[in-house]
Amino acid sequence: MGPLHGVRVVEMAGIGPAPACGMLLADLGAEVTVVERAHANPNAAGSFDTATLGAAALFNRGKRSLALNLKAPAATDIVLDLVAEADLLVEGFRPGVMERLGLGPEICLARNPALVYGRMTGWGQKGPLAECAGHDINFIALSGALNHGGGPDTPPSAPPTLVGDIGGGTLLLAVGLLAALRHAQTSGQGQVVDAAISDGTAWMTTLLRSFHAGGAWAAERGTNILDGAAPWYNCYACADGGYVTVGALEPNFYRELLDHLGLADDPDYAEQFDQARWPELRERMATLFRTRTRDEWCELLEGTDACFAPVLDLDEAPRHPHNVARGTFVEHDGIIQPTPVPRFSTTPGTIDSPPPHTGQHSAEILAALGYDAAQIEKLAKDGVTGLG
Repeated sequence: MGPLHGVRVVEMAGIGPAPACGMLLADLGAEVTVVERAHANPNAAGSFDTATLGAAALFNRGKRSLALNLKAPAATDIVLDLVAEADLLVEGFRPGVMERLGLGPEICLARNPALVYGRMTGWGQKGPLAECAGHDINFIALSGALNHGGGPDTPPSAPPTLVGDIGGGTLLLAVGLLAALRHAQTSGQGQVVDAAISDGTAWMTTLLRSFHAGGAWAAERGTNILDGAAPWYNCYACADGGYVTVGALEPNFYRELLDHLGLADDPDYAEQFDQARWPELRERMATLFRTRTRDEWCELLEGTDACFAPVLDLDEAPRHPHNVARGTFVEHDGIIQPTPVPRFSTTPGTIDSPPPHTGQHSAEILAALGYDAAQIEKLAKDGVTGLG
């Protein structure tokens, strides 16, 4: 019984941040029905939906799958029947697609005035770029966020999909949906939530902009305290090819780092914020870290206030003792995956079920909407639905 138990969500299947938002809502107890394409082509280039990923489509965990041919008018009617009983709708199509399907906000809100209609796009519903294609790397570039990832002599870089799709997209769409749901529950009035990844990522740069406005952050990449310029806030290679991180920003943590590295009495490191010395001291620290393996550095520095952590890959992270102790990852139906977050003391989230195969719940959902067996069979025969 997660905190969103009783909340009903209709999700239009897609890729990226919208399905991840549906997963987050399902993890927290909402009943999420994902409307997938009937007869989808599993070999379509660039396709990363349930048909191609199967049980590995973790973004669909905890959801029910209804397969429909949305080009059929009868399918539109079925979606509107779902909408009539829903609290939230999530769609991640390009602007105008839902309107062409007969499922735009005006029609859906006419059917259910208290509906919160969540729209997830890269550029937003309006603006000069609204109709243009794009992906995570493009959206975070325009927001000003990408420029500050990477070193001064390399092209900008950022972790794939995490900053834009998941941070600026999924998480801010979820916040918008829940805020609008609160309003709908108290007023009976639904509304449209326009969540653009470029907007959300711009919002995520607020702290950097505060530094910049205060004269503490330069526009040049790799010259600031948090972007790899400082020797005490960086990523370093080890003797075995592994990597470790240090982030000793505060002076007391900096002193702790120096003490463990045997540099506490080195006068060259006495002035932590002497930026003129940073390049030289960074190189010296890089040389030092290359003298031991990653595991040896972990043995020396983990569990201290030196602000240290090893760089782990996707296979290593679930095995780290801290993640094991917290249950950060869980094995569900043979697949290691992140556990639902955040954590609640009274109504914890849970992985209710593995990702369904396309159309797995079609008959069940149609029956709950009032369709009898003969009608369900006819809809399948006519190609309106796909029955799993």
